[in-house]
Amino acid sequence: MSTFTKANIVAGETFNRWFVPPISISIHLCIGSVYAWSMFNPALTKILGVASSAAGDWTLSDVVWIFSTAIIFLGMAAAFAGKWLEEVGPRLVGFVAACLWGGGFLVGSVGIFFHELSLVYLGYGVLGGCGLGLGYVSPVSTLIRWFPDRRGMATGMAIMGFGGGAMIGAPLISYLLDLFHVAPVYLGSANDLILKTIDGVRFAEINGMLTEIVVVTTVEAQNSIYEAGVYVVGSGDTGAGMTFVSLGLGYFLIMAIASFGYRIPPENWKPKGWDESMRKNNTSPVTSENVHIDEALKTPQFYFLWIVLCFNVTAGIGVLGVAKTMMSDIFSNALPTIVNTSFAATYVLMISAFNMIGRFFWASTSDYIGRKNTYYIFFILGIILYTSIPFAASEMSINPSIVLLIYFYAATMIIFTMYGGGFATIPAYLADIFGTKYVGGIHGRLLTAWSTAGVIGPLAITTLRSNSIEKAIVDLSQKVDPQKFNDLFGDTIDNISQLIITKTVTIPKLMSIAPEGTNDPTSTLYNSTMFLMAFLLAIALVANYLIKPVDPKHHM
Repeated sequence: MSTFTKANIVAGETFNRWFVPPISISIHLCIGSVYAWSMFNPALTKILGVASSAAGDWTLSDVVWIFSTAIIFLGMAAAFAGKWLEEVGPRLVGFVAACLWGGGFLVGSVGIFFHELSLVYLGYGVLGGCGLGLGYVSPVSTLIRWFPDRRGMATGMAIMGFGGGAMIGAPLISYLLDLFHVAPVYLGSANDLILKTIDGVRFAEINGMLTEIVVVTTVEAQNSIYEAGVYVVGSGDTGAGMTFVSLGLGYFLIMAIASFGYRIPPENWKPKGWDESMRKNNTSPVTSENVHIDEALKTPQFYFLWIVLCFNVTAGIGVLGVAKTMMSDIFSNALPTIVNTSFAATYVLMISAFNMIGRFFWASTSDYIGRKNTYYIFFILGIILYTSIPFAASEMSINPSIVLLIYFYAATMIIFTMYGGGFATIPAYLADIFGTKYVGGIHGRLLTAWSTAGVIGPLAITTLRSNSIEKAIVDLSQKVDPQKFNDLFGDTIDNISQLIITKTVTIPKLMSIAPEGTNDPTSTLYNSTMFLMAFLLAIALVANYLIKPVDPKHHM
């Protein structure tokens, strides 16, 4: 254990501080793959059906909350680890993070293999989330101490890695899912088989025996690797389980090795030839004093900053969790030749790229224009972009256009630069307000705002989306021919509530029998969510305006 003690990782006089950023970035690249969670959504919602969701499969709302749980425990672990980090140093915290993040994937894989959702929540959500929190705070406070002359750039470098994690994770996850994928048994065309619906569940009668099946319609087949027809439930594998195993082992090894490279500067260390008087002037409040961790909680500045971070994160995190699904919902039916599975995967990759770029760009920019002005830009521009997206989506359902796709793509990329920039700039903002001595601990406690956002964002987007889907299905069912409905689903429109619950009736399936000229409502499912996010950014804008220098009575 002496290898991990804080006293044994103090750097010597000849140590080059530029060795620390690559270590920090490598750890954040590993834990940053949490941003690629939406890549797992299609696979986890089709564990049993594979070709399409079966009655017993998990819903999108079920699996989105796994991501939310991880973010909740990230904040809780960071709040605890911040103070622990000040006591034991970053090496031990980084190594424990490796054990929890890698181990969380392994526990989650068991849940996938046995189709036990609680184990996926325990592994990826709870254990993995704690690993995220420990891995997140250990590099940030270390870099701020090594770069007092460029706080924004320093935190931007570390947190840039977290934003870029999905840039590596998304294609890696896609590759592994394809590698371990096993196609289900194909029975043939639905017209050539005897199909029955019992309590909303679809079955095929084969040699007098009922076998649970899923039916892939012609419309669904356009955006799927499977042809239209009937497939046996439980006869294939989405590859999610083995993907979890592979990632868990790989991330543990990388993070464990990197954690042993940590060094911390000696007490009162400063870069050669630099002092506080050389700090760049801007309109943000900056102090050379220090505020203790516990004392910081007694200041209004802490809570204003908490609101600033919480609502900035909420606005982005709800979209991040369903990014791939949202792109497909809004544009795949209108522009199927462009927005296919590959395009959606690339979209997730580009989100990661712009998230990463924003973290370094905005954090570095804040060294010149100030943290407060940087957040003003985030919130004012964010409000404009979030309120414009619903209009683009609504127009897409009426007059499909590639121009609208380009606008949506560009708007969301700008949003994600500011989302990432908010994360990267907040540690420097804290150092400006409370000093650098306990910034790691204060930052850890502030990350409870991230946990809260991890609940608010996905809850808002999944609840509003589910309500929109149910309303759209009911509206569509009133337009279709009752006989065609009965022929396709084996039940009457009167039992539509049960058919929605069992996922037998979906918008794509209804659109396959809807009258010609019927507008597909899928592209408008997220409109109400976008307006809510704009409202939250307006509240954060006011909180940022109210942030002033800390009263001297709180200084150490």
